[in-house]
Amino acid sequence: MNNAQSVLKTVFGFDEFRPGQREVISAVLSGRNTLAVMPTGGGKSLCYQIPALLNPGVTIVVSPLISLMKDQVDALHQNGIEAAAINSTTPRDEVNPILRQAYEGKLKLIYVTPERLNMDYFRYQLNYLNINLVAVDEAHCISQWGHDFRPAYRQLRTAIAGLKSRPVTLALTATATPRVQQDIGQQLAIEPNDFIVTNFTRPNISFKVVQPQSDTKRYIAEYLKNHQDEAGIIYANTRKGVEALAEYLNDRGFNVEPYHAGMDNQTRARIQDDFQFDRIPVIVATNAFGMGIDKSNVRFVVHAASAQNMESYYQEAGRAGRDGLPSEAVMLFHAGDMQQYRRFIEMSEADEEYRDVQYQKLQAVIDYANTPRCLQQEIVEYFGQHCDPCGHCSNCLDQRKLIDVTRETKLIITAVNELHSRFGKGVIAQVVTGSQSERIRQLQADKLSSYNSLNNLSKQQAVSLIDYLCATGYLELRGSQYPVVGITKRGWNVLNGHENVQRRQEIKPDRKATQIEDELPEDRELFAKLRVKRWELAQEQGVPAFMIFSDRTLHDMARKRPQSSAEMLDVAGVGQRKLDQYGAAMLAVINEE
Repeated sequence: MNNAQSVLKTVFGFDEFRPGQREVISAVLSGRNTLAVMPTGGGKSLCYQIPALLNPGVTIVVSPLISLMKDQVDALHQNGIEAAAINSTTPRDEVNPILRQAYEGKLKLIYVTPERLNMDYFRYQLNYLNINLVAVDEAHCISQWGHDFRPAYRQLRTAIAGLKSRPVTLALTATATPRVQQDIGQQLAIEPNDFIVTNFTRPNISFKVVQPQSDTKRYIAEYLKNHQDEAGIIYANTRKGVEALAEYLNDRGFNVEPYHAGMDNQTRARIQDDFQFDRIPVIVATNAFGMGIDKSNVRFVVHAASAQNMESYYQEAGRAGRDGLPSEAVMLFHAGDMQQYRRFIEMSEADEEYRDVQYQKLQAVIDYANTPRCLQQEIVEYFGQHCDPCGHCSNCLDQRKLIDVTRETKLIITAVNELHSRFGKGVIAQVVTGSQSERIRQLQADKLSSYNSLNNLSKQQAVSLIDYLCATGYLELRGSQYPVVGITKRGWNVLNGHENVQRRQEIKPDRKATQIEDELPEDRELFAKLRVKRWELAQEQGVPAFMIFSDRTLHDMARKRPQSSAEMLDVAGVGQRKLDQYGAAMLAVINEE
């Protein structure tokens, strides 16, 4: 591992491995098939890039998105590492020259899609190469219990076994529950002892849940006012929603672009490049955007609609703060989104077991949106781990006034009891708000003592309160496809007058979560100048600015103010290649101070 430590410093410019990296690299270099589960931004790429540089042969990296391959190849070139990608956009007459370069030892890494590796003829070509390692990125795609199942991933074990050199397999993912980890291990012949699962916490991200009582678009516009000089991604759940929100924000003077799968490839590529190159600070997108984005300086991710499951939410939210600097992830939760997602599951042709899993995933999102406990804790426990309260999510910092909702809770629990725990949230909300629907009359629910008892609430507000009571353990949902509401022991305690219930008010947007604390004014001034120089260098090289140096590296540079090449190598993220290429230009800026 001494050699790995040396490569980490001289090539990538870092003194220390991040949690889990050393263990993964050691396992791979020892010839063991390995599963690495690390949060987004945790440094998964180095887990195969360093072995690739130390091994005598070639490393194949299986990646699901072409745009992700391009960014990673460009980033490797910036560090002086020869790599290439072979996918559907690669001209046929370029494939053989790439493979010849690998055969001659001029290429260390080749990125391919799973579909490409599954082609018999392509594997026949690869068998002329000494392939030491196959790294399967986004490995959760292999599992139907995951959130992004991709059938081509299911064939990878056979494809890898067909390679003559018998390479080591390294599976990498940021979002795998214990069940998904087990499935990946079975599919790729990885023993449980070789699962390396690091801490799921993202300490630099402040998580926030908002249940907007006012207009969502207006909330987002107010949010952008507080983050005008920062890069961010706003997710909407439909193409129409993306277009409408982008138009609304542009009409109010914000420089944003829409992005979704309905656009032509040329337009999407232009918008993605504009975002990568900092020409556009904010993208409004469906979840078609992001998996291929390796932009390190995204300061915020806002979900304008509720997430469909915790895995995709954590992966999308994790695109903020990949450089380790303070960032924020905000989910605007709407109960109506949950009803829409539930209908999607009901209409799907999947088997009952799979649908039940999806219903459970939806309920986990509802619980997350309504819990009063630390949001980071809630996420980490979903993935089978534990952590202390983060101290900076919206719940940990919650200073909003507590409202006593004991009376409302008793009336809802009374309705559940009178309905004998046989109905779902919608019917209960209709009963307590005095709905005159045909269904309520058929059930004779308008004769119950709880009928119309909360006529000061809308149905949506009543459902929101029921969700809160489920998340906090006063009520519980029973069943998957058509869950009914039941009363827990805590709920009976409230009904019997032994416990009170309190809830907090709506959250207002602010900027504190993405600001770097304890930064001196002169450091901020130098950082701004270094950022301008980085942009100039990026224009010359034709690459995104963060590929030259990350924001984190620039902040470290501004703080340490190196005066020589030797001191510049002490800056996090400055390796020998980047020192040779850009060191003099950055030192000149520092020496102007």
